[in-house]
Amino acid sequence: MAQNYIQVEVLLMTGTNFSAGNWVKKDDDLNGRHPSESERLQEACWNGLLKTMLPELWIAPPNGAMLYLWEVKEAESFLALELSEVPLPIDPRWSLTPHSFLSYQNYN
Repeated sequence: MAQNYIQVEVLLMTGTNFSAGNWVKKDDDLNGRHPSESERLQEACWNGLLKTMLPELWIAPPNGAMLYLWEVKEAESFLALELSEVPLPIDPRWSLTPHSFLSYQNYN
């Protein structure tokens, strides 16, 4: 019998008030580098703040496992996050990412 895993795809739009939020940094940047809004949002996600930022979308797997952030893809106007129990490929036909599903659209 095949194992069913929870897999979540999240799109975070950049250039919005949410993405411009003042996310807490763990370390001070001693080089004086000022990261972009998208880089700060990515860093917050990799540091585990996604559950804090968006608790309403957090899904706990029924078997007591944990969801892990496996990949963050940056596009021009959004960040695509892939969370799951184990790293699994996302079927492009069912993906939220516009670059994936637009090629499957039927044009009548």
